[in-house]
Amino acid sequence: MEVDPVDSYSQATEAFSRFGSSRRVESYSAGSLPRPVHPLAVSVMADIGIDISTQRSKPLGEFMAQQFDFVITVCDRAKESCPTLPTHREQIHWSVKDPAEATGTEAVVRRAFERARDELQHRIRLWMLSHRIGGR
Repeated sequence: MEVDPVDSYSQATEAFSRFGSSRRVESYSAGSLPRPVHPLAVSVMADIGIDISTQRSKPLGEFMAQQFDFVITVCDRAKESCPTLPTHREQIHWSVKDPAEATGTEAVVRRAFERARDELQHRIRLWMLSHRIGGR
């Protein structure tokens, strides 16, 4: 499956933090190079009942003046290109393998998206538990 450069899973991370906190966490996804949301990201999230089909990748510049308690980057490329936001309390980096870089059959690539989804869901759950944020 070939797809133009896309947002592989930051939208999933945004959705997990909102969904997992029963919307008590305000979460935003932005990138240094905003791109359309990858169709496999949409599909594997739908598999677990979370619809990200209407989400959009937003440029980081939209949020430069906004106050954040936490900024979480989820891929090494984002960590390297993401400027330090002056209005946040803590920056966290999770090195999650970009599923859009997976090669092979459609099933192999889909499995890479499922692994990234599962890892991000687990990390968000642990992060929320460690900060006493809960919901579902």
